[in-house]
Amino acid sequence: MIPTEHDDPVNARILSISEDKIPGFSREPFLEISRLCGVGLPVVLERIRAMVEAGTIRRVRQTLLATNLAEGALVAWRVPADKLDAAFDFMFREDPFSGHVVIRSTDAKIPGGAYKLWTTLKVPAGQSLDDHCRLLMRLTGAEAYRLMPAKGIFALGVGHVRRKSIEPGDRSEAPARMLKTGVVQLTEPEWRVLMILKREFEPAEIREPAWTARAAESGVSLEEFYGVAESLQERKLLGRFSTFLEHVKPSQTGVRVTRFNALFHWAVPVGREEEAGSQIGRHECLTHCYWREGGPEFNNVNVMAVSHGTDKERVLAFKAAIDSHLVEAGLPVDYTNVFWGGRSEIKPSEISPFLYGDWHARYGG
Repeated sequence: MIPTEHDDPVNARILSISEDKIPGFSREPFLEISRLCGVGLPVVLERIRAMVEAGTIRRVRQTLLATNLAEGALVAWRVPADKLDAAFDFMFREDPFSGHVVIRSTDAKIPGGAYKLWTTLKVPAGQSLDDHCRLLMRLTGAEAYRLMPAKGIFALGVGHVRRKSIEPGDRSEAPARMLKTGVVQLTEPEWRVLMILKREFEPAEIREPAWTARAAESGVSLEEFYGVAESLQERKLLGRFSTFLEHVKPSQTGVRVTRFNALFHWAVPVGREEEAGSQIGRHECLTHCYWREGGPEFNNVNVMAVSHGTDKERVLAFKAAIDSHLVEAGLPVDYTNVFWGGRSEIKPSEISPFLYGDWHARYGG
């Protein structure tokens, strides 16, 4: 029987690379995983395929830097308690443009504490995030929302298996570089290739060569497919090739990858957001770090980051190490807080302008 848990020694070697160490576009992604983790290609393919079928890996796909392909934001929603679960279900099951859907809570006595439903949201370039949010308010009974678009990205990865060995305070030698956001326009043929490129891999597709069938489906030669993908990469539109672990729910045998999901908030002086984000984003414990502005509801926080762990005190130790580092770096913090994640579901946000029109025709009438 093929081992399918994430902590199996061979699987852990594979996952330490496949989660977030294949940047951009790779012509031979599974071969590259094999080369970097030191496990033979037949075993890599067999194990990834088995982990997908067992639900240990929830998806395998080419990720996008969707902040450069669509208008996007983190959204906090204030929803009446009796409508919260239904709003959660609608945004997860019915709205393809809402990605991460999480119930969050905080002990801080701030107006933002009433905003318990958090989502990521993308709409195609030229469309309005506010228009989409207003429609979602009508459909779900939400009372208010706060849009927090990313002004800069300092960390964006996963690496749950690799991060199990990270200690509080572990960080890169140099400050993180900020990736600026800005929407890039694509041609219709580029959109056609992109929509096929980003689709999740079915178990039978986990093989090498990985892209031949998708090039044929796109109606172009394999070299033309590579050319479009590499052009998208040069324009900083592709993230990484990645296996995504099921880190919210336990596996079939009850093993959890992670248990606690913390959204850290910091308010730093205006004008020093990039400097602060570059120092925060270098900490290895973080899966995400952004410059986002929370507004008065959230005490004007402007740097946010996410960390995961199986032990709550350890997650807090990660944050304490970041706070100490900010003091050492001479960066004042006017306010800081933690929002803890509860119920959550994760799916990629759709960005297709074609699907967007169809969805609004269905729900917006």
